[in-house]
Amino acid sequence: MVSGTYSQKNTIGGSGSTMKKSTIMIILGVSLFLAAGCSSQDNNAQPTADNGNAANNGNTIEITESGFNPSTLTINAGETVTWINKMAIPSWPASAVHPTHQVYPEPGGCLGSKFDACRNLRQGESYSFTFNQIGAWRYHDHSDPGNTGTVIVQ
Repeated sequence: MVSGTYSQKNTIGGSGSTMKKSTIMIILGVSLFLAAGCSSQDNNAQPTADNGNAANNGNTIEITESGFNPSTLTINAGETVTWINKMAIPSWPASAVHPTHQVYPEPGGCLGSKFDACRNLRQGESYSFTFNQIGAWRYHDHSDPGNTGTVIVQ
């Protein structure tokens, strides 16, 4: 009888252990799925360390201690804009509004819009994005949401 009771406790403990393992596997799977979604990037919008040498028709915005320079840039549809981080601290350019990045209407990126660097740029790194949609597109620094600018696409 004692060994029957022991056997039942062992069985119950065993199913609890299986349940714990299943829960851990589910949490791990969801975490990997979320991490993969945030790290996937479109070829149209990848941060690079090209120091601003990308062919972008001169459409360059510097990220400085005093903000985006220029803070407003007017371009034609289909042109590319490159942001270059000139600061010693990281910067993450992305479509407004913080934190969803959903103002620019093309879906993609890691949070909402295709217009999103999806990570911090270190000093000297750049991020380029081609604007296909006509409009006035506000953007911000995800790492410093008070730092904003506008790209006007004609």
